[in-house]
Amino acid sequence: MSAAALPRVPATAPAPLWSGLLAVDKPEGLTSHDVVQRVRRRLEARGAGHLGTLDPGASGLLLLALGAATRCVPVWQGGEKTYDATLRLGLVTSSQDVHGEVLERHPVELDAARVRAASAEFIGALEQVPPMVSALKVAGERLYRLARRGEVVERAPRQVRVSEWTWIDLELPRARFRVRCSGGTYVRTLAHDLGQRLGCGAALESLRRLRSEPFGLERSITLDALERVPRTEVLATAGIPLDQALEVLPTLVLDAAAAGQVGHGQRPALERRAIEATGLPLEGSAAAGPGARRARHRGGAPRTGAFLPPRRVSVGRGHGPRVVRRAGSTGWAARSRSASSTDSISGIASFSIACANGRIGPAARAWW
Repeated sequence: MSAAALPRVPATAPAPLWSGLLAVDKPEGLTSHDVVQRVRRRLEARGAGHLGTLDPGASGLLLLALGAATRCVPVWQGGEKTYDATLRLGLVTSSQDVHGEVLERHPVELDAARVRAASAEFIGALEQVPPMVSALKVAGERLYRLARRGEVVERAPRQVRVSEWTWIDLELPRARFRVRCSGGTYVRTLAHDLGQRLGCGAALESLRRLRSEPFGLERSITLDALERVPRTEVLATAGIPLDQALEVLPTLVLDAAAAGQVGHGQRPALERRAIEATGLPLEGSAAAGPGARRARHRGGAPRTGAFLPPRRVSVGRGHGPRVVRRAGSTGWAARSRSASSTDSISGIASFSIACANGRIGPAARAWW
């Protein structure tokens, strides 16, 4: 049979592009990177990344950003985290959990009241020194790689905050607790530091992340289910579309004229009460803070409301909001889920807007 006579095999249609967050219930024994790779392969995602590392020995909520959501990751990284954890007293290890090399063993001659009192001292703002076995970088190299070579380097303390520490079970030398803390807090280090305060040492035995505000495990999917159920069901069960995920940000709805001004990098004049209702800082106000992106003008006093171009803008025309991303240090870009190209609109901030019809729609949402 000639090559021309061979039957044509139809090409497999690529999976439709989807942008948003996926909530995965990570099992113990896998790295966060392992989970990202499996999700990317299963969902045929063009881009994927996690919002916060879970140690291989930990389980629970791992949020993954897919598609255009990877450009908005900082929006969700600052949320408080809630963990269910178990520690073992009388043990000091190289990694601050039971998986590391045992460095010290001590008798545990404590009662529950003393443990509760000691943990109360960790509620509030803390200075925490990150553990050597962590993914943080010092001089461009991951700490855990230095630790594997037996090196110990100085680590600068970081500001963290513990909002809640509740004991669930105190069957010493094991103790189970629930902790709510700021992003970037090492629960392993909390357990280690508590053991140092008690004088007997402590190491984390298990860790499960329950929440990464404002998202929880209640709508997550396991990796087993991820492999078994259809793609559409995976996204319906554990997917959070990007427009919904961005609802955590203050929102200001613009009319057609204001949307056009923003598209050209201009500052729209807005009603003061409309701005105040969103909780956004007015220019010149103390609440805005020195680093806020607020408009400046010669008069010095707040006007009706003139703002610098916002960090994110979504433009809609009956098809849902569009996705916006930062485009370099001097410009902004928006990409439509249904548009294959962008139309450039030159202006102060050099916006590129993509809508289903190639124009700015009658309404837009702007996030500062």
